[in-house]
Amino acid sequence: MIHTRALTRDFGTKSGTVQAVRGLDLDVGAGELVALLGPNGAGKSTTLRMLTTLLPPTSGGATVAGRDVVADPAGVRRRIGFVGQGHGAGFDQLARDELVTQGRCYGLGRAEARRRAEALLTELELDGAADRESVRLSGGQRRRLDIAMGLIHRPDLLFLDEPSTGLDPHSRANLWSHVLRMRAEHGTTVVLTTHYLDEADAVAERVVVIDHGRVIADGTPDELKGKVSGDLVSLTTATADAARAAAEAAGRLPGTTAVETDGTEVRLRVPRGDAVLPELLRALDAAGAPLTGVRVQRPTLDDVFLTLTGRSLREGAE
Repeated sequence: MIHTRALTRDFGTKSGTVQAVRGLDLDVGAGELVALLGPNGAGKSTTLRMLTTLLPPTSGGATVAGRDVVADPAGVRRRIGFVGQGHGAGFDQLARDELVTQGRCYGLGRAEARRRAEALLTELELDGAADRESVRLSGGQRRRLDIAMGLIHRPDLLFLDEPSTGLDPHSRANLWSHVLRMRAEHGTTVVLTTHYLDEADAVAERVVVIDHGRVIADGTPDELKGKVSGDLVSLTTATADAARAAAEAAGRLPGTTAVETDGTEVRLRVPRGDAVLPELLRALDAAGAPLTGVRVQRPTLDDVFLTLTGRSLREGAE
C-alpha cells in the first residue's frame, strides 16, 4: 500500500535549509495498522503530507495505493482517506450535510451517501448533533466529524494524523472501536501518528519511530520493547541501609543491570521481572533486606525512544 525510497522534504528558512524528512524508506503492506511515533518536529506530519499529496517531495519517490504521489496525485486521493490535525468541515455546514457532500465528492450516489452518513453519525455518537452547524459542535464532536469524513467512502488506506487529540477517554475508545471494526470488515490499511504512547501500544501491530526525519526503529511494540534491557523492578525498603543491602544483593543476581539506589528505593533492570522476582525476593531475605513494596514494570515505547536517543519521547511531544 505504501512504498517510499529516499523520500526527502526540505524547507527553506531565513537561516538556511531545514531537512524535515531525510531519505525515508518505508513499506506498509495491505491491511497493516502502523503507528508513526516521534517528538514534535521529527517529520511525522511532513511524511503524511507527502504521502497524501499535500506536499511534493524534494527528492526521492513514493507510491501510495499503487499510484505515484507526484505523477498521479489524483489517483492517490481517490483511494485514501486522510484526517489531518485541523478541523476539515465548513463552519457553517450541518454535520449531516457535510458528510453527504463528502461522500458525493467520492462518487457515491445520493442515497448511498446518506445511508453511510447516518451510520457514521450513529456509530461515532454524533446523531444528536447531525443538524447543527460545525461551528456549534464541541471540540470532541468536531474531531469525530473529521473521522467520519475520512471514513465515508470506505477507503482502502486511511491516514490519521493525531486523530484522538482533544478527545476524552470514552470518545477515544469509541473512535478506535469503529476504526478497528471497519478495518476488520474491509481490510483497511491504517497509518497513524499519535502522541498517546499507550494508544500506539494497544492498537498498532507495527510501530515506526522517527527522529530528525529518519526512521530509527521499526517493528512490533513487543519487538521494540525487547531492545530495552529488561523489565524495571522497583524495590521499596524501610531504611536507606536496607536499600543499600538490597542493591548489593540484587546486583549479584545473573542478568541484573542498571542498579540504582535513591533513598529507600532501589531500581534495577532484569530480563524478565515475573520470572526473576521469586529468586530476587529469596536473595533479599537472605541478605536481611526486608521490603515494604515491590513493583515490576514492562518497558514502554517511551523507554524504547529513551534507549535509542537518550531523550524521552514524552518530553519531546510536550
